[in-house]
Amino acid sequence: MDLSLETREGLPEALQVLLREHPREAWEADPQFNGLIAFWLDRHMMFRKLGALLQQESETLLDGKTDARRFAQAVGHYGGMFVNQLHGHHQIEDHHYFPVLATRDKRIEKGFTLLDADHHALDGHLDRFVKSANAAIKGTEEADAKPAAAKFLEASRDMDRLLRRHLDDEEDLIVPVILKYGTEGLG
Repeated sequence: MDLSLETREGLPEALQVLLREHPREAWEADPQFNGLIAFWLDRHMMFRKLGALLQQESETLLDGKTDARRFAQAVGHYGGMFVNQLHGHHQIEDHHYFPVLATRDKRIEKGFTLLDADHHALDGHLDRFVKSANAAIKGTEEADAKPAAAKFLEASRDMDRLLRRHLDDEEDLIVPVILKYGTEGLG
């Protein structure tokens, strides 16, 4: 079974064991739902919103509804925030949260290997995203900024699709672990 980020459509059944005990629709009502989970989910929502915003900025330029200068400023500001925050978020997960949470339940231990592999896969896509963002910003100095903006939109959509798959799977694995076993050791 191919579990690569680029091809999978969700967590494998075997890794959904805790999700079945703690389905998404019941998370917020669970007594173990706490500030750490809410904060972590908010960070994920921020990445989703930034991804959508960057796509919207590209579409707005391509539709002729904004000027190249405003587009370049938005891509520089929000794109930089997206990349920097995502790198920091993944470092904390890889070096702190994943190692602690992986020990909580042997049935889902392989899920953390999958999430770590996602982070490595996302690095390559993030590199493409950054290069296309830089090219799009540089392209605004040209008479026609649209070709570079179109390439950036394509890279943004690809990054968004893969990141959303990863975030959904990560939430489906991690939130149920915390709901079942608590936050001890997570800080």
